[in-house]
Order: sequence, then C-alpha cells, then structure tokens
Amino acid sequence: MRKKIVAGNWKMNLNKEQSLQLVNDISAGLGNIDENTRVIVSPPFINIPYVVDAEKRNTKVEVAAQNMHFKESGAYTGEVSADMLLSAGIDTVILGHSERREYFNEDANLLTQKVEQALEHKMDVIFCFGEKLEDRQADNHFNVVEYQLKDALFHLKESDWQRIVLAYEPVWAIGTGETASADQAQEMHAFIRNLITDQYDEDVAEEVSILYGGSVKPANAQEIFSKPDVDGGLIGGASLKSQDFLAIINAI
Repeated sequence: MRKKIVAGNWKMNLNKEQSLQLVNDISAGLGNIDENTRVIVSPPFINIPYVVDAEKRNTKVEVAAQNMHFKESGAYTGEVSADMLLSAGIDTVILGHSERREYFNEDANLLTQKVEQALEHKMDVIFCFGEKLEDRQADNHFNVVEYQLKDALFHLKESDWQRIVLAYEPVWAIGTGETASADQAQEMHAFIRNLITDQYDEDVAEEVSILYGGSVKPANAQEIFSKPDVDGGLIGGASLKSQDFLAIINAI
C-alpha cells in the first residue's frame, strides 16, 4: 500500500528560533499518525541540524532537504552534497521544484544527475514537476508533464521507484492563491499513474505516492486528498503556520 504524505516546504523562510518553534508546535499538535502516513518538514539548509535535533525527540516528523548538488564533492561554492545531508541526518530530498527550474535554470539533464546521485546514496526523492499557465491554457499540460517525467525518471530501474515520491505542482497555482480543482488534480494524477504503468507496470504505478502541490490550504485539503490518485500534498505557505499545517495533516 502506497504511503500518504504531507510534506512542508519552508523555502527561504524562518530563522533558527522560528524554525524550532514551528517544528515543536507541529510535533506537539500531532495526534496518533497512521503507520502508513508520513509527515515531513523541509527547512533551509542552515536550520536543518537544529530541526533534526528537535525531531530526535519526536519520530513522527521527518526532515527533508530542499535541494542537493549532483556531484559527490568538489569546487562548487555554496552547494551541498548527498553525503553532507546524510551526515546531518537527512535521507530525503526535494528535487526539481518549479522555483529551482525557473530561477536557477535546472533542466532535465541536471535533474537526472541529481536524482541518480540521491539514489546512489539510498536517499528518498520527492520529485517535483508541473506545467505553467501558458501550457495549461494551450491545452499542452499533459505533454509537458509527460516530458518532464520521461526525461528525468523513466530511465530508472523498477527497484529505484521504491525511493521516488512524485509531486505534481501546477506552476500557475503556486503562491498565486489559485488552486487546481480537486477534479483537475485527480485527472493529472491519474494520467501520471497511467504513464508509469505504460513505462513499467501497474504494480510499480500503484506503489508510487503522487502528491499535489499548489496552494493547498485547510479549506481545500480534504476535498483534494479525497481523490483516489492524490496521496497527499507538498505544502508551501500553509506549512509555515502550525495550525494550518496540522489541519492539512488531519485532512489526509
């Protein structure tokens, strides 16, 4: 049975004290979590050690990194390697987020190398992808998503998919207040699962968790999560408020 996942991407927000307050508030507010559910928070690199230390006292919340370099080590000023993340207690990394693609020009070739590096180190990958507004308006959104998945992931072995979590994020619905309807999310998630079935088989496709990432809030989380192919959410702004994030977790 595939996992239900609610992951909070804190992006470039919160200092040390704020990060500790937020993760402590989330931990304190969590009730009993089903063993099939994962709750993940992803602080900025500089705050990872503090949040990891805080969560050693509460194993119900996992900590992930927001990004990672594709090389083992070297002269890459300002970058962070897989081995560095592992040594800090991190074994999950978000890759391919729309902001990394847009502002840092990360393309399929680069992301393929990052995914391979993460898998070589036995890390879980939350792989993000999704169309822009112009793609949706041109009715090209399915083609864009298919390209993003095939170019970066469809060379992987079946066994690699045990460490892959997909996060569909329609770019037009990130930080805009706009949200794909629950039916639109389900339509795309079903399309994605069918792509994986065609490339591999139904068993692989049915085990892959596919998250929705696009302005999920307490008010719409339950409707979105109720769809059969939506296995949770990658949450941005709402993950910075403990009560909102807890309400979204409770909706899963």
